[in-house]
Amino acid sequence: MSANPVLHHVNLKTTRMQEMIDWYTRVVGMEPSWIAPDACWLTNDGANHRLAMLAVPGLSDDPDKIPHAGIHHFAFEYGSHDALLGACEKLLADAIRPFMVLDHGMTLSFYFLDPDGNGVELQADNFGDWEQSKEWMRTAPEFAANPIGVPVDPDAIVAAWREGASGDDLHRRAYAGEFAPEGPLDLRLPAPG
Repeated sequence: MSANPVLHHVNLKTTRMQEMIDWYTRVVGMEPSWIAPDACWLTNDGANHRLAMLAVPGLSDDPDKIPHAGIHHFAFEYGSHDALLGACEKLLADAIRPFMVLDHGMTLSFYFLDPDGNGVELQADNFGDWEQSKEWMRTAPEFAANPIGVPVDPDAIVAAWREGASGDDLHRRAYAGEFAPEGPLDLRLPAPG
């Protein structure tokens, strides 16, 4: 057993419980372990829950979420580029589109918004090995110069994957800017001012 705790779950407050349950079921394969009118616990692995949601009276939506402090996003990791890109291909076909895609150097990451406007990242490690990706983050001058990463067009990278490009090839090409999207990058952060 590790001396450090491992992140177990995230708890969200919501005003649209069923819509959120449906979205997390579709996007990351969650299943409810328990549902009540004002609470739900969901999992997509062997844990009793990985996501909890509360829909208690008095909650209201935050129409001005972007400039407020709080969680920017939380992430789900796929074991391979093939698994990530296969899942994202299906989401794109269902018109569930990411608000941004980035090759961070250590991961390829698709960012979606759930029905409440929370950022949800779906990612795969570009190294396939956490020790290697941590070492790259610590030592790569490219990461120090650009820790956000390189913007990627989701349709272009999925098409290249569909044509047979390997995960390593996709990472190399994405990080070199080959799949650059049109238009500005939306980091969902307040404009510098």
